[in-house]
Amino acid sequence: MHVETRTEINKAVIAAAQPAREQGHPVDIVLASDAHGAFVWGVLDRLLDEPDLYLGSITASGFGAIEAAVLAYGLALAGRRGARMALVNLWRRVAHVSMFATNKANPLRSILEQSIDIAELRNKGCPVKLSILASNARTDAVRVFSGDQVSIDAIVAAATIPFLFPAIEIDGDTYWGDGDLAALGQVRSVEAGHLLIIAGKPSGFTTQCADRNLAANHGAPKPPLTHTIFDRQHRAGAALFTRCWTDWGELTDRRDRGRERAEDWLLRDHRLVDERPTVDRKNDTSRRLPPA
Repeated sequence: MHVETRTEINKAVIAAAQPAREQGHPVDIVLASDAHGAFVWGVLDRLLDEPDLYLGSITASGFGAIEAAVLAYGLALAGRRGARMALVNLWRRVAHVSMFATNKANPLRSILEQSIDIAELRNKGCPVKLSILASNARTDAVRVFSGDQVSIDAIVAAATIPFLFPAIEIDGDTYWGDGDLAALGQVRSVEAGHLLIIAGKPSGFTTQCADRNLAANHGAPKPPLTHTIFDRQHRAGAALFTRCWTDWGELTDRRDRGRERAEDWLLRDHRLVDERPTVDRKNDTSRRLPPA
């Protein structure tokens, strides 16, 4: 299996695809730490196919923090096609590491450094606002890293499984992965009309916001409509959640399941504009694109 091993090579390959100007309706994404990474890959891959929406911001914890960073990096370099290529390259590296790992050292830093240029994510022109959640290993307090605070250390800390690997030192304190979605109340954006949570299982944040019209009548910004996509086979794959990688066949199976769940959501639940009349999207074959 061919695996690119240098960020410079990735940048040249990905940038060959020129990014198109984004149009449509923004959707904010939350990647929960309990979702298996390859399932998230499939959901994101399918959303990148959808011409009616674009990503406004991504808030991520767990291994989703790495996927969010790689997605944002690919979008910054070459739009949707660049994002898809960047995610494929990430998971090729993950599969490669799983075949040759011989010790319990955390390989996430090496994978991430080969996959992104952190300067692109800190650039004010980055098309996606990225927020990374990590938990203080000493106090359990959740810290949100965004803007110039986004770093390789912060992303690796968010993806580090507590107690399985050592916590990551940042600004004199130590951090590792966080699984508490309750902290998302402080980072939710109201700029987008929709908030999509991608998780391993249903959570308390999956209910639709109720008082949009009331908020509008009082001059307050409309809160986003909250949706969720979760892995219905979460329990069946529970043994895999202690490791973020496995063989390529298993990874692509979970990717395809994520694409299917995203397709189900797009066909059944998603409304880009509240006043938009219901249409039979199942007959719109242009949206049913095959996976890469």
